[in-house]
Amino acid sequence: MTAAAPPGGAEEHDAALRLAVRTIGRLVALDARQGATAAVPAVREAVRRIPELSADPRALGAYGPDRLAALAELSEVIGWILFDAGRYRGARRMNARALALADLCGDRWTGRLVLLNHSMLTTHTGHPRAALAAAARVGGPRPLPARVAGLVLIRQAHATALLGARTEPLELISRARSRFLDGVSRHDPHWAWWIDEAELLGHEGWVQARLRRWDRAVPLLHRAATAPGPSYRHLFTAELLSALAGAGAWREAEELIARVAPGAAAIGSVRTTESLRRTAAALLRAPAAPAALRDAAAFLRESLPA
Repeated sequence: MTAAAPPGGAEEHDAALRLAVRTIGRLVALDARQGATAAVPAVREAVRRIPELSADPRALGAYGPDRLAALAELSEVIGWILFDAGRYRGARRMNARALALADLCGDRWTGRLVLLNHSMLTTHTGHPRAALAAAARVGGPRPLPARVAGLVLIRQAHATALLGARTEPLELISRARSRFLDGVSRHDPHWAWWIDEAELLGHEGWVQARLRRWDRAVPLLHRAATAPGPSYRHLFTAELLSALAGAGAWREAEELIARVAPGAAAIGSVRTTESLRRTAAALLRAPAAPAALRDAAAFLRESLPA
């Protein structure tokens, strides 16, 4: 790694802090509006303009806590974007950087968010035990706010479902619902804004789909997929199509493809396009699928970005 320049005076410090904060806002807005793939060039620009993003975090110990916290949050945002853009190795590296920087300045809340993101990444890449270990590190000596505790339970539900458990994931997601109903509090971190009803519904449905409980999964995913929200929630639409295919709901699957395929090339989440591509391939192989549905699946696969 390259060495970071030593901290300058107050003006340089303030300018660097403002740049980090502006970059966070720009990346979050770009990701929410257009998706992670569209945000990757802006990530590259950020790494070029902010040398601390490629420096050894141990070399940044002399920076003030506010600057380190901004760098930790920026690294977290970049790690999330790289994950949703399908750049998993880079996401792991940026998550590790964000955790190191958060630890340097004592920013426990950013560290917790990174661990929750990393739990999702490791589940997605087929390492559920690592996902459970990351989620277990989120807690502390004091009880977590309800929405953050619910998010931990959601991560655990996905990982245990992937490990083959049948009842534990349902118990965990039910507890997550109960914590969500406890409502917001003044103790919630600033990043908890996106833990809303649609997010919870989507994950409830997704966990049910992992357990092949299609009758429960489909309505939950449908409600999540049709709710307004940031770009990355197209993933719930992809999981809805997968659940419809699993349930053998051929007409509904064909109708959903008809709505999704025309805009598929603009989907900015590689996780979403990966899921759609897998489902399209499964439908093409399904002998019971009607010919019209197989044609629709072929059209969807051709419409997805490379």
